[in-house]
Amino acid sequence: MGPELTRRHLLATGAAVAGTAALTGPLSSPASATDRPTARTKPTVVLVHGGFADASCWNGVIEQLQHAGYPTLAPANPLRSLPTDAAYLASVLQSVSGPIVLVGHSYGGGVITNAAVGIPGVKALVYIAAFVPDKGEQLGVLINKYPGSIIQAATRPVPYPNPDGTTGTDLYLEADKFRVAFAADLPVATTRLMQATQRPFSAACFTDATTAAAWRTLPTWGLVAGADKAIPPALERFFYERASARKVVEIPGASHVAMTSHPGITARLVEAAADATG
Repeated sequence: MGPELTRRHLLATGAAVAGTAALTGPLSSPASATDRPTARTKPTVVLVHGGFADASCWNGVIEQLQHAGYPTLAPANPLRSLPTDAAYLASVLQSVSGPIVLVGHSYGGGVITNAAVGIPGVKALVYIAAFVPDKGEQLGVLINKYPGSIIQAATRPVPYPNPDGTTGTDLYLEADKFRVAFAADLPVATTRLMQATQRPFSAACFTDATTAAAWRTLPTWGLVAGADKAIPPALERFFYERASARKVVEIPGASHVAMTSHPGITARLVEAAADATG
């Protein structure tokens, strides 16, 4: 091989190596990875339903949150007792990676109040027409603090056997009282379906004492259902003021299931909590 051919061969080889480096270098360069801006990871929103309901009551809210890019989870609340339900929810929360915005409706507010204590991932609490009890308080006592609730008068007790042989009492909302007491701003056809598929709610949930109050250390947001016949709006306002809620939204004319009848407003409140704690 002559000197000129050797020189050309080396130049060609060098050009090939340089071209390969140009294709592979930036993909493996640590500097290029750190220079790239990264989007903030959105928290997981965990939605907890209350008594007489199931997780489907959050469907409209879930659709909007997922469209906005939020991971969502709506576990089934057992509705057996406050200690049982809080312990179950705590186990669900511990399985979630990253930050959590925890949302509770009605009795679900009592559950998240107890369950969130000691779970470092929970960054915010959002209460939707919900109980926000303090340590030692009972929901059955709190519901009578202000007039206006007809929920207990609308229930029918049904005994059920406990695993230990004792007898518990489940509560069901009567068919002819369900809509006015629970979901008066939804179509009749919808409330008939909700009534037929309602989850039984143990009466023990009204008498169990709250053992912890997560809202004392976590930032809170609240939604008042202006025409609520289950938890009086005055009681909801009291709860949110006592918890020093960062933002309270009130929906005039909204029934107890405000997240079902007004999913957009509910979702925006949850997003506000996520933005403020991110």
